[in-house]
Amino acid sequence: MNERILISGASIAGLTLAHWLARHGFSPTIVERTPELRTGGNGVDVSGDAIAVAERMGLMGRIRQLAADVHGMKFVDAADRAVARIDTRDDASVEIMRGDLVALLREATDDVEILFGDSIQALKQDDHGVTVTFEHHPARHFDLVIGADGMHSNLRGLAFGPEERFIEHKDHYFAFANADGRLGEDRWVTMFNTPGKMTGIYRSGNHAQAKAYFILRSERLDYDHRDVAEHKRMVAEAFADQPWQPVRGLLATALADPDFYFDALAQVQMDSWSNGRIALVGDAAWCASPASGAGAELALVGAYRLAGELAAAGGDHQVAFARYDSAHRPLVDRKQQIGPNVRLMVPKTEGGRCVRDALVRLPLMKAAGVIERRLQARSAKPLPDYIRAA
Repeated sequence: MNERILISGASIAGLTLAHWLARHGFSPTIVERTPELRTGGNGVDVSGDAIAVAERMGLMGRIRQLAADVHGMKFVDAADRAVARIDTRDDASVEIMRGDLVALLREATDDVEILFGDSIQALKQDDHGVTVTFEHHPARHFDLVIGADGMHSNLRGLAFGPEERFIEHKDHYFAFANADGRLGEDRWVTMFNTPGKMTGIYRSGNHAQAKAYFILRSERLDYDHRDVAEHKRMVAEAFADQPWQPVRGLLATALADPDFYFDALAQVQMDSWSNGRIALVGDAAWCASPASGAGAELALVGAYRLAGELAAAGGDHQVAFARYDSAHRPLVDRKQQIGPNVRLMVPKTEGGRCVRDALVRLPLMKAAGVIERRLQARSAKPLPDYIRAA
């Protein structure tokens, strides 16, 4: 029942969903608008139930081998002197570069058809399925269609309505790109602040390539989210006045990077993740924003649950979509409560920066994080094993 399933987006969520659908006997197809997998991106955390999902996929050993090996965050002054550090290492979490995780997930779905360089242009639902019109490939009929195509989901726009109905701006914009690997301290994220701005260098211990980070506190800006040239101009203008010496080099290499990424720090809020035979997963459904640090966890667990509930319901999408929503939404709601993370990284005033630096020097910060994760782990329900239950 409902065997043929189209997934829009070869993202972490999309690839994970395809893997588990295939394991459960469905026939997934992925459509991805880029000509190949996007291998760039920042570090993402595999934590909580996502570790169990990765283990059941046989990937956790590889994920640990490719771990970014970052010790923590270092805050510096304009003279590049360290003023505070916080150790973020956590045995209950593994940080891996997004591109490395996507490559592993692709290996786990190498028998799944992917239509690269294409996207969905129109959808028509009926009692028997969904007719999908593509921009380039001939139209095809599927039993179900799942959107895993990010915060600016094309599928969500077609099936649920314009994105302004669902995206909640969080008063910040961020950018990241490749940077000169000689900048910053090895195995640390080095951050420099002026009021409302943060410039950072991410140095993984297992990668020669560094990453540049820029965060800007701002009200909603009017721009085209697909116009990379405009994004680069906005970041160059916003950060050209920073007194920290490495900024010039960071900007030069970041602006030259073809994978330069810029977007609003925002969340997706939806009352329902399904509409008839169409559903959403990953950032398309619930983007918690990069400040949550939970994007990969939510994507892996949500995709696993969606595929598992479809299998448990024998393909009955009405039953499965409802169970998926009710089972996964509590975790999403919890992770969307991002707390003081952004205020710590981007203080609004100089006084706020001084208070932040003083707080970070206290061992209380790391201890509080450990306690919070342990409390969440104790209250979490065991992740269903849909394969064994079948």
